[in-house]
Amino acid sequence: MNENIRRLLAQMTALEDELATALHEQETKMFFQIKGKRVEFERAVKQTHRQLKTGFFRWMVTYRPQNLITGPFIYGMIIPLLLFDACITLYQATCFPIYQIAKVRRSDYIVIDRQHLEYLNFIEKFHCTYCAYGAGLIAYISEIIARTEQYFCPIKHARKMLGTHARYAHFLEYGDAEDYEAKLEKYRVALGKEKSLNKFEPE
Repeated sequence: MNENIRRLLAQMTALEDELATALHEQETKMFFQIKGKRVEFERAVKQTHRQLKTGFFRWMVTYRPQNLITGPFIYGMIIPLLLFDACITLYQATCFPIYQIAKVRRSDYIVIDRQHLEYLNFIEKFHCTYCAYGAGLIAYISEIIARTEQYFCPIKHARKMLGTHARYAHFLEYGDAEDYEAKLEKYRVALGKEKSLNKFEPE
């Protein structure tokens, strides 16, 4: 990897850290605190939220009918999601220790906390919980697969690819054959030493 690309990636990481800090500061202005697994709002905010909540019967009348019709298809996806969750978690539990890859923490990706929002009725909370699980699960699976790819084949593709994971930018260039086995070993060693989600490249 040339120095210009290395510099740009370092700048991207710094900007991502700055964005995360700014988002956290914004969250603290929303009058809530995180206590363990609970999110607690100030009393006045909580009361305002309750006043803004749409009641069940009004929600049923104003809800888009196409959403209700497609409900069985959406929630039917829970079966493959749960199966995929079990399979990928089992894979990580059995193989990552053998490969000496740092395990992906499920709780870093699957975050269920929207049920604490008082302006959502119980059906909306259920929807939000399902979406949080589905989206978080895909991100969790993506990171496990990304670490696996880094272990076995940390090489970029020749053609441009959309939707690459965060590790991909640090992979070896396509066709860079010089000292490939030695470089591959460094990538593997780095996987076992990871302490930060943003540290992908071997030293």
